[in-house]
Amino acid sequence: MLGRDQAVILVEKYLKELDNIRLAFAVEAILRKIAEIYDKDQELWGITGLLHNFDYEYCEGNLQNRGKISAQILDGIIPEKSVNAIKANNYIYNDYLPITSLDKCLIAAVTSAELIMYIASNSSSKKLSDVSLPLVITKFNDSSFASKLNRSRINLCEDVGIDLKSFLELCLNALNEISDELTL
Repeated sequence: MLGRDQAVILVEKYLKELDNIRLAFAVEAILRKIAEIYDKDQELWGITGLLHNFDYEYCEGNLQNRGKISAQILDGIIPEKSVNAIKANNYIYNDYLPITSLDKCLIAAVTSAELIMYIASNSSSKKLSDVSLPLVITKFNDSSFASKLNRSRINLCEDVGIDLKSFLELCLNALNEISDELTL
């Protein structure tokens, strides 16, 4: 399996926009935390999170190819379940539906990270440390805030037995642990 150092090289090769790089590291942190708590393979889950959108800038505007390009590049380099989860992240536009807990947790983690980071970047301090769980829940329930985020993607956490509040708390804690790296 591709190691983390090689995965970081891929992320930095394909992603140039800081927000996209931050999201890759944020999703990695969340999936590693989920794997740690629920006794999953932390390396596999982390690499999946790190590489989940490395074809994003390359495919921008052509949503049907998102995930497929990554899958072609990563096939045989990372385990098939990671490749499938990356494809499942774009299930609305491709033929791979989220089935496994990794698929669903990746999808929920991506949108949760986007929501939490958006809350932080729109706060007066611009710091994750000033984002509280009650604020995240309030903003999650406010459909006018970050209105383009599909909150039903976050609700996929419930399909794997994690209630929404616990999942959002887990995500917030994971992001706070790497807030210096995210510069938030």
